[in-house]
Amino acid sequence: MHRRQFVSLAALAAPAFVRQALAQEAGLTAKTLTIGCSAATTGPLASSGLDIQRGTEAAMAQINARGGIHGRALQLLMMDDAYEPERTAANVRQMLAQGQVFALLSCFGTPNNQAILPLVEESGIPYVAPLSGAMSLRKGTRNVFHVRASYTDEIVRLVQRLTGMGLKGIAVVYQDNAYGREMLDDATRSLAAQGQKPALQVAVATDGKNLAGAVAQVAAARPAAVLLATAGTVSVGLVRGLRKSAPGVLLTGLSPTLPSDSLRQLGEDGSGIALSMVVPDPHRAKLQLVRDYQSAMRAQGHQEFTPGSLEAYVNTRVLAEGLERTGRDPLQVRLNAALAAIRNLNLGGFMVDYSGQTPFVGSRYLDLGVLGSAGRFV
Repeated sequence: MHRRQFVSLAALAAPAFVRQALAQEAGLTAKTLTIGCSAATTGPLASSGLDIQRGTEAAMAQINARGGIHGRALQLLMMDDAYEPERTAANVRQMLAQGQVFALLSCFGTPNNQAILPLVEESGIPYVAPLSGAMSLRKGTRNVFHVRASYTDEIVRLVQRLTGMGLKGIAVVYQDNAYGREMLDDATRSLAAQGQKPALQVAVATDGKNLAGAVAQVAAARPAAVLLATAGTVSVGLVRGLRKSAPGVLLTGLSPTLPSDSLRQLGEDGSGIALSMVVPDPHRAKLQLVRDYQSAMRAQGHQEFTPGSLEAYVNTRVLAEGLERTGRDPLQVRLNAALAAIRNLNLGGFMVDYSGQTPFVGSRYLDLGVLGSAGRFV
């Protein structure tokens, strides 16, 4: 308490550059280092937020069991935003204003990250792994470190696979928000590169209020394949509706299209859907990374392995590597420099390399998988 009072008084009296240095100790004590995250743990994408929490906490517990970061235990401050950008901004604004966190990690959603990016840029706080692959977020920002491959890369791979199969007449069903509209633009460009254009473009509200009409439009058009640029519970309704109204149509989607609870809800209806993957299959323990992840999850009592929690685990490991390199007396500016300097980091079969150039994007990992009846890739 006395130290906190001293720092607060000193900050008020000090010149601007000293106040900035003192502020960089936010979220830091002699024994702990607090990391902030805003994501949906309620609402239509609640399972995505829960995956983030489980994967992050599993990684932190594993790191802390080995002594933490230079003797400090990592801890997570996670705030629910229900996938509402205004709440995401309010959460991050509170974390910054109250000096609660040393860095940000894995905030979820394209419109949500668009809402907080100005706050992140202005504050200079290190931000690792925005959970969005939107190219609109990948600017020359010196304190933002993306991990996953981009949505554009995912779209290009999916379109190349579909057109390579000789399919023509590919419809795009997209979420009617910043995420979905950007994916529609990417899909349109990718199809044009293959000499095609979308056979149909259908917008679906995030809350699914126009779901029946969207399904009817696709069924009437009878496309050869449907690319789902959607996320969360609305994807479940689309898949079920299309299975009934347009049987035989090939369904494909991006990595956020079907989070873990959506796969459970779909059951047999999910079988045969092709999805892009930005992390390895969390059930196949061929890679050391996946074995480490599974061990960490089991240690926390979690027997369910998901791409979302594996991605959060990876993101936490990347942040921890930067913190280790920062040293025993961490400052946010030092963490930014340490992360930017990461080259050829092997997390056990998963490579991360920032190459010192903005926009910082660490991973190019990308694969395609087809779901089986149990909601796992086959």
